[in-house]
Amino acid sequence: FDTIVHLAARAGVRPSIERPDLYLDTNINGTYQLLEAARLAGCGHFIFASSSSVYGLAKTVPFSESLPLPQTLSPYAMTKLAGEHLCGNYSNLHGMRVVCLRFFTVYGPGQRPDLAIHKFCSMIEKGEPIPKFGDGQTRRDYTHIGDIVQGILGAIAYRGPLFDIFNLGESQTTTLNELIDLIETHLGKKAVIRQLPEQKGDMPLTCADISKARELLGYNPRTKIAEGIPAFVEWFRTVNPA
Repeated sequence: FDTIVHLAARAGVRPSIERPDLYLDTNINGTYQLLEAARLAGCGHFIFASSSSVYGLAKTVPFSESLPLPQTLSPYAMTKLAGEHLCGNYSNLHGMRVVCLRFFTVYGPGQRPDLAIHKFCSMIEKGEPIPKFGDGQTRRDYTHIGDIVQGILGAIAYRGPLFDIFNLGESQTTTLNELIDLIETHLGKKAVIRQLPEQKGDMPLTCADISKARELLGYNPRTKIAEGIPAFVEWFRTVNPA
């Protein structure tokens, strides 16, 4: 193999709080196993899917790759940061070329059904109450899958330092309330809200500084959330016909 693109993980902040042992095994030990397999096979190029969650309660916005990282807020976030450190170890010790990509809230056709956009569409369509944690003012940098793929391809072609880290986001934030409004508009249905307290482990804000990826990976995200949500709803209704 020329390159391994390691996208596999046990994902999700809230489930990681309930079963951190599963996250430690899959995300840390699993990443170690792939890095070791790459070393043994002589595959010297490794792309690792990290996460915006490594930024924790970072105060400097937008988040840049050079930002000193504060304490992480969940077992999931910790395992992603540990994965980055493992990648750095292998690059340093074995001369492996490794790129860590910090994904910012990826959505689009094929999104896992337990993630917010897919879950909200499904529940609103069925008339089921959707869970809303806190006052709805948390902000996320939602990134369309088409833009993420573009960034991954740029990382595969990248020939900079042996170890490097890049943000892949849209550099635009959307509140939870705004997201729900968008989904309601394009589904043509109002959401029934089940109000819940703020969830421990959730980041109040994610926002990517993507200037490094623009310059060095040729990364140029094109799909803003205003276009991405109607496209998602169209896909959702195609695979879930009434």
